[in-house]
Amino acid sequence: MTKRLISDPAAQPLALATALLLAAGRGERMRPLTDTTPKPLLAVRGQPLMEWVMQGLQRSGVSDLVINTAWLGQQISQHFGDVFEAEGRAPMRLHYSQEGLDFGGALETAGGIVRALPQLADVFWVAAGDVFAPDFVFSPEAYEHFEASPQLAHIWLVPNPEHNLGGDFGLSQDGLALNLPQQAVTQAHDDLLSKAATAGAASQQLLYTFSTIALYKRAFFEAAWCDIPSGNPAGVKAPLAAMLRAAMDNGAVSASLYTGAWTDVGTPERLAQLNAA
Repeated sequence: MTKRLISDPAAQPLALATALLLAAGRGERMRPLTDTTPKPLLAVRGQPLMEWVMQGLQRSGVSDLVINTAWLGQQISQHFGDVFEAEGRAPMRLHYSQEGLDFGGALETAGGIVRALPQLADVFWVAAGDVFAPDFVFSPEAYEHFEASPQLAHIWLVPNPEHNLGGDFGLSQDGLALNLPQQAVTQAHDDLLSKAATAGAASQQLLYTFSTIALYKRAFFEAAWCDIPSGNPAGVKAPLAAMLRAAMDNGAVSASLYTGAWTDVGTPERLAQLNAA
């Protein structure tokens, strides 16, 4: 990968990006590593953690990527500049939504997405810069299928990791995400999976973990579902989960199960495990 130094944002060509990379969080559980380095820039197997996602987006043909930043955000823009390049790939233009500079801190997931909305296309990918999923394919076919669907969001779920055994959302047999009560985990994860396999996933209402990887339509962040004006001029902080659950209750969120390598790099121990593999 090579980079070019970031230029004056006003001089960049206006292009609506088809992907947003979330990189604004403080990374409290990763301290003291994140006291001087933003979590998405921590090294995983020889390169910044967020670069694995950027490479996946570039491989899939994404030409414009917005990165939202807050904690130590200028380190991210200084590191990557305004063009991400890899041999044999078309350059990917980078744009920044600088929540830290504009509002003094991160706006949470929904608030951050709405802040970046004027830079995003009508349909766009969202992924987190602190999740390691090197083999995930940001498929153009998945993008086109979702674009033609009636749903407002499509999320990728993963089998529950040890730190989230209760899961987040359910998955119906016809591919809709389900707003189910979180399971109270009183037994080993393997036992839960065994019971689900024996009785059938539908009867067990097995929950999965939200990978953070998703496709959204601009309409999901408009009046019916979100009361924050596009561009979030007031810097409103807003989480995403409640919006997703409300949309699920109206059949507006579809989902897929991803079973490839996936790690939420939320602690120094998980970071060390990845780097030792």
